[in-house]
Amino acid sequence: MNIASVVVDVPAKQTDRSFDYLIPDEWLEIIQPGMRVIVPFGPRKIQGFVTEIKAESEFKKLREISEPMDLEPVLNEELLELGNWLTENTLCFKIYAYQAMLPAALKAKYEKKVMLSSDIKVHELPAQLHEVFYNKDTITWDEALKKGLVPILQKEASKGNLEVIYLVKGKLNKKKLKFVSPLRSIADLEAELNALPQRAEKQKEVLRYFVLNPEPVELRHLLADLNISAATVKALVEKEFLAEQFMEVYRDPYENRTFTRTEPLPLTDDQQSAIVPILASIENKLHEVFLLYGVTGSGKTEIYLQSIQDVIEKGREAIVLVPEIALTPQMVNRFKGRFGNLVAVLHSGLSAGEKYDEWRKIQRKEVKVVVGARSAIFAPFENLGIIIIDEEHETSYKQEEMPRYHAREVAIERAQKNNCPVVLGSATPALESFARAQKGVYKLLSLPNRMNKRALPAVEIIDMREELRAGNRSMFSRKLFELLKERIERKEQTVLFLNKRGHSSFVMCRDCGYVMNCPNCDISLTYHKVKEQMKCHYCGYESFVPNQCPECSSDYIRYFGTGTQKVEDELGKILPEAKVIRMDVDTTGKKGSHERLLKEFHEGKADILLGTQMIAKGLDFPNITLVGVLSADTMLHLPDFRSSEKTFQLLTQVSGRAGRHELPGEVIIQTYTPEHYSVELAGTQDYDLFYNREMMMRKAHHYPPFYYLALITISHEQLMNVVSATEKIAAFVRSRLSNHAVVLGPAASPIPRINNRYRYHCLIKYKREPELFKTLKTILDQYQADPKSGLLVSIDVNPFILM
Repeated sequence: MNIASVVVDVPAKQTDRSFDYLIPDEWLEIIQPGMRVIVPFGPRKIQGFVTEIKAESEFKKLREISEPMDLEPVLNEELLELGNWLTENTLCFKIYAYQAMLPAALKAKYEKKVMLSSDIKVHELPAQLHEVFYNKDTITWDEALKKGLVPILQKEASKGNLEVIYLVKGKLNKKKLKFVSPLRSIADLEAELNALPQRAEKQKEVLRYFVLNPEPVELRHLLADLNISAATVKALVEKEFLAEQFMEVYRDPYENRTFTRTEPLPLTDDQQSAIVPILASIENKLHEVFLLYGVTGSGKTEIYLQSIQDVIEKGREAIVLVPEIALTPQMVNRFKGRFGNLVAVLHSGLSAGEKYDEWRKIQRKEVKVVVGARSAIFAPFENLGIIIIDEEHETSYKQEEMPRYHAREVAIERAQKNNCPVVLGSATPALESFARAQKGVYKLLSLPNRMNKRALPAVEIIDMREELRAGNRSMFSRKLFELLKERIERKEQTVLFLNKRGHSSFVMCRDCGYVMNCPNCDISLTYHKVKEQMKCHYCGYESFVPNQCPECSSDYIRYFGTGTQKVEDELGKILPEAKVIRMDVDTTGKKGSHERLLKEFHEGKADILLGTQMIAKGLDFPNITLVGVLSADTMLHLPDFRSSEKTFQLLTQVSGRAGRHELPGEVIIQTYTPEHYSVELAGTQDYDLFYNREMMMRKAHHYPPFYYLALITISHEQLMNVVSATEKIAAFVRSRLSNHAVVLGPAASPIPRINNRYRYHCLIKYKREPELFKTLKTILDQYQADPKSGLLVSIDVNPFILM
């Protein structure tokens, strides 16, 4: 068994398979499936993943593996198989599937260098290169680029005088710290302690310390605890009583936090009847999918915690997914409080090193529970007992770049292999999930009441058109303003929610109607007040804010739309006594700022928490008694069939932040379309009625859950090329599918140009099409095989963003 099949790190159609390599004798026992290795590929060396070890190959001449990159496999057998499943189901390259499963710190970096051929002397090169290669035979590619030497180097390389080499550079640094440990027995240390003269008091202190604690201790802790200098320790090291060595330690993002231990709470009758089937499924090692449908504040988390407790007691492991960063600080407290050090946390707020260390704790079986965002679904556990997805309706569970997987589908696939339950929890389940529960594909578990039987907050919907008619031009309705004042007087807290970021949406001239657009994309620029600049949220283009209209030179150029900064300014004018904490992408960019702001709010340092999507979920503060939604309908007008569903979910979630404890809550929803059913029904929190209304709409227009979708996006710098390619693709798809499938397109994408590339769409709605995946694969192969055409084709099966 001396041949390894390796999937190489070259994402292209021609290389999307495994290649056979010989395993050199010295690595024979060492290399195993799931390890990363460095292999020669063409003229360079790159990394690859070993997928199997075998005894023979159909090829005669095989090259040898250069070296292993790991000492033990980074992907276990189940994850290797899952890679095949991902490749087929998301139509991605296998290398992308494997890399998605690893923490960023394990993704190889390549360092490119230019090297003199061995038989070439510097003076044989053109004069410009003499200085560069003076006294050295390699230079970095960056240096070559900076000095503009690439064309000359290419000429010399074609003559064989130079070669470009790739060095695979693992960007992994394990964190190592200096530790001190005793070298002699306790008796020897005591003897030395007595022999030391009186004046060596500090050395005596160190020896006393090690007589009582013979374990290794970190040098800086020892110095701080005993209040001594490094010289004292050094003296004992030189006498060979102590030894210093570097030892590896984990980077712990939570090392400065203590978590108060919590005990399981008694369950209500509703919770009890919901947890019984989950525990039965764990007990009998059955794979089932449960939809835990419970109103906001109904105690879903306690059910998760007690189910996990059961799994841990049976010696198995649990994965808990929570939507991105919004939920982590409070969620972490709950899980660390219950399970202590058995929990690893993976989310985007951690540094690459911290993520890598948390991942290694899982790989080394030092933890039993992972709490994390979307990619935590690939945690390298081998004995899963339960997978929980909280707020399962969240769109952040769908990855928008290769591999375009949905965490829910991956969870169900992994749970099948591990014979364990999946629990999907939500107060506003995705329509697809609820429909599956109605059909009996998922099992529905309901929690219809809030814990301690608290009433849901009273919701009032305010028609902003009426406010305008009454002469109120402010962004706050009269009712909301009164309630805000009242809360500040009563020392209670308020959450104000706005559905977007930035100071205001766009800049427009009131005389001629000119709107400042991005020169590279067909979309208006967003105004950001802090830096006084205009920004494109798609390609990153930045520009200054004009004082005059570039079209008609009028001075009447004004900002339209409302952003969080603008609301904060307005609050400062009308309620100068209110303390406001603003949370949006701009204020939570720095590491840890998210947690810091929430902590300040929790400690009562502010009256109003103002924010975007990130404050809509999972917050549970006893003093919040008012929630104000400033613009309920910004999402309703997007070209997306899920826009009413997203609006309903968001409004329901935000409303659920009020009155969760002793004090009753109130919610004010401001809107320009109060008659829309998603706004109306969010007011009464009536999910069932919303579900029935929305399902009628979906059925009439052939959308999920009645049909599946696949979206093909084609882009090119020339408009005509895009149109003709999309026409060909649409015709090809139509010819291969049955009459039941609906193929829409070619049509310009809702954002027709991004980064100077024109974009066209073709949307497929289908029910059962055995030929579909083969057809889509053919399209991808055709266009990926010809990179010179400049056409980019991407396919999203089950898309969540149709823009």
